[in-house]
Amino acid sequence: MAEATSASAPPRLRYRSVLFICAANTARSIMAEYIMKRELQARGLHEQVTVRSAGIAPYSRDGSLVSLDTRITLREDGIDISDEAKSTALRRHPELLEQADLILAMTEKQRAELRANFLRDSERPIYTLREFAGERGDIEDPWLEGLEVWVACREEIKRLLPAVIDRMLEEAPDRRAQ
Repeated sequence: MAEATSASAPPRLRYRSVLFICAANTARSIMAEYIMKRELQARGLHEQVTVRSAGIAPYSRDGSLVSLDTRITLREDGIDISDEAKSTALRRHPELLEQADLILAMTEKQRAELRANFLRDSERPIYTLREFAGERGDIEDPWLEGLEVWVACREEIKRLLPAVIDRMLEEAPDRRAQ
């Protein structure tokens, strides 16, 4: 008997853990992490996917406060992250790479730095956020810019994440089984 598709059956996920990468993990990757968590919650997938973020720049500091501009920009969109939210430096937490099924950098340069400094001998795919969403280009850093640039960055990330989640739902072999 053929297997029937049920509307109540949970979707099959290609990726169950996502790691967003940017320079210091105080702006773009934090926005992507929290916006994705909200989108997953709205789709009923929040218990099936782990979402984290980290910074790869030499000046990235583990435990630094998330940018006030990031908190304000997210709060204006209905996401209230604690004033105690902290950044994560990837060099202090390399296990995040092993735990991630999907690694998304904000820029091509960050993807190259990640490959050169953290995943040198690995053939694991690393994507930019835009690339995984089916587009080209980088998510530019709003640091030292006005609020309108921060809002535009948030809106760009918000626009891309539904396509990212849709692609995560495509059926494909698990990379760890290969």
